[in-house]
Amino acid sequence: MRPPRLYRVVRRAVRWLVSVFFRVDVTGLENIPAPPYIIAANHQAWFDPAFIIPFFSEAPMIYTMAKRETVFNRAWKRTLLPLIGVFPISPQRGELDEAGLRTVYQVLDRHGVVLIFPEGRYSRGRALRPLKVGIGHFALHAGVPICPVAVRGTDVLRPFSRIDVTIGPPIKPDAPAWWELSSRVTKIVENVRLALTKGLRGPRP
Repeated sequence: MRPPRLYRVVRRAVRWLVSVFFRVDVTGLENIPAPPYIIAANHQAWFDPAFIIPFFSEAPMIYTMAKRETVFNRAWKRTLLPLIGVFPISPQRGELDEAGLRTVYQVLDRHGVVLIFPEGRYSRGRALRPLKVGIGHFALHAGVPICPVAVRGTDVLRPFSRIDVTIGPPIKPDAPAWWELSSRVTKIVENVRLALTKGLRGPRP
């Protein structure tokens, strides 16, 4: 399904802007799986999606989540943001609300893509915060792979600074059926953490 025109215009404009004002180095594009899938990225700043989404395929639209109370606090935001793939959540104790959970599964069921920051909060530099296990549940229940994306450089963003975006091999939820669900979820989350850590520790000439 072709994304809305506004999403395509914003995506192309953001890609042009970040390519002009920053030295963005993207590696691992060949690792991107066929949709549906989940993008799991580390989170250094609120503008991280600008260095991730424009470098993936334009279709299908990549959905992201934002706090209902702070981001969707104006009528124009509630009208505009859904058109570019942003949907509201009201997290409680680090977990998504029922509406947020439902949206994630609906997007994946339609063979879409969801960008999730499993740390839940901003990290600093190359040190990851503990990852929330929700991303493992999403992958297992929806039967979709996770595409790990490590972003370096957005924590000290300056004009013309270097931003490294490393896309790792997809993590597939194909653990043996006899595993306990909690063990399978933990394994997936650990694989995501290792993939992101590997990308963050990559060489920077």
